Amino acid sequence: MNKKLLKKYAQLAVKVGANVEKDQGVIIRGAVEQSEFIKEITLEAYKAGAKWVEVEWEYQEIEKLHLQYQSLEQLSTMENWQLEKHKMLLKELPAMIYIISEDPDGLAGVDQEKMQKSFAAKRKLVKEYHDAMENKYQWSIIAAPSKAWAKKVFPHCSSAVAEKQLWDAILKTVHITADNDPIEAWKQHNENFKSKCQILTDYDFEYLHYTSDLGTDFKSWLIPQGQWLGGAETTLNGVIFNPNMPTEEIFTTPMKGKAEGVLVATKPLSYQGQLIENFSVTFKNGKVVDCEAKSGEKMLKEMIATDEGSCYLGELALVPQDSPIANGNILFYETLFDENASCHVALGRGFSMALLDYQDLNWEETVAKGINDSLIHVDFMIGDDTLNIAGYTKDGKKVPIFTRGNWCL
Repeated sequence: MNKKLLKKYAQLAVKVGANVEKDQGVIIRGAVEQSEFIKEITLEAYKAGAKWVEVEWEYQEIEKLHLQYQSLEQLSTMENWQLEKHKMLLKELPAMIYIISEDPDGLAGVDQEKMQKSFAAKRKLVKEYHDAMENKYQWSIIAAPSKAWAKKVFPHCSSAVAEKQLWDAILKTVHITADNDPIEAWKQHNENFKSKCQILTDYDFEYLHYTSDLGTDFKSWLIPQGQWLGGAETTLNGVIFNPNMPTEEIFTTPMKGKAEGVLVATKPLSYQGQLIENFSVTFKNGKVVDCEAKSGEKMLKEMIATDEGSCYLGELALVPQDSPIANGNILFYETLFDENASCHVALGRGFSMALLDYQDLNWEETVAKGINDSLIHVDFMIGDDTLNIAGYTKDGKKVPIFTRGNWCL
């Protein structure tokens, strides 16, 4: 990896992604394989004024061993020091930088039910802290290629060539080149989202209707006084940050319990180190009542059954087929990228900031207005060049939003 570009990327993650403030703590979570990149991010965080930086190292092979050898009871337990750390996070509100690089197939073969149950149990133990931190701190998800991930994306290349090609593809999606200023590029990128978000919000649609040649025929109702969002977000105390890098989506949270029909996935879903492929999901009264998949069906069903809210929708997101990541024609096998090449939805937890008055509401009050609550938030892709989406206003007017996969607003 070119060191000049690596430094640009680290600066972008710190200054635009997490937007680290002076005297703020920083937590970086990433794989051991990314140690050089993590070192650069740590340095940039300190240059930005961080009072401390902690690295939470990950290694997928060890995670797999934990899942194989620990009992379900042990995997579902959190020690006191771990709970105390979550209390500290709520008090300190550090900026969080997450680096994705896992092998999409890295946890294949583990006991799926055991993994799902232990994940849900641990999330329940810390949910109160996550709810209390909602919209109060900066976080950002970025990516760096591992050898295994690169070979999955470019299987016909040598490991070295595949890794270089994946680095090149990632940097392109986050607007980094040898001779540009990516920070300025992201300012312009965020500006481009604003007008489209405002147009959609002003329509105040009652529901959206999705249809495609693959079999998608689906309606989802929206929350009154909801809003559409995209690009940068702002914490409750006014700090602007970019949670997803890259991003090409405009999104909202739909009304819980009001969705009907079938959604057909157009790309594989990598979930907890395993792939779910060629699948569809059927909704009735807002709830998933059926699903099927050519591969990974057991994992899909267990994901949907994680908790009471995991079978309801938490997000509707609009991404045109004519967008930079989609035009790159690369299947990344990673949701951060593939969701930004395709319209998608998410099962599970919704976004409180999708309500116009979210600043005045606590989490429980946003749930009462129709935001779904869950331990999970899992995106899957439904967009292709046959997808049509229409919005229907409260007076019955039909407004085309997407035609054949692209904007018509």
